[in-house]
Amino acid sequence: MTDQKINSEVTLRYFAWLRERAGVSEERLTLPPDVITVGDLLRWQSRRGHPFDQAFAKPEAIRVAVDHAHAKPTSQIGAAREIAFFPPVTGG
Repeated sequence: MTDQKINSEVTLRYFAWLRERAGVSEERLTLPPDVITVGDLLRWQSRRGHPFDQAFAKPEAIRVAVDHAHAKPTSQIGAAREIAFFPPVTGG
């Protein structure tokens, strides 16, 4: 894995129950340098304290898009401009 650091701000967007639990629809911030992959980001979110600890308590249930492309936990964030978090979509 290549160590890529985030040097600029990124917009984090929250959808559906994640938005409700986190209490925000979006925020702009600089991620810590050790947040390299989507999995790192999900773990970091769960350690941010209330209310993010509750919103990200089950990271396996959260889907992530990096710059509008679906991303796996092993996907690197790189110099992403936008990262979106959303619950799995079900139909019926």
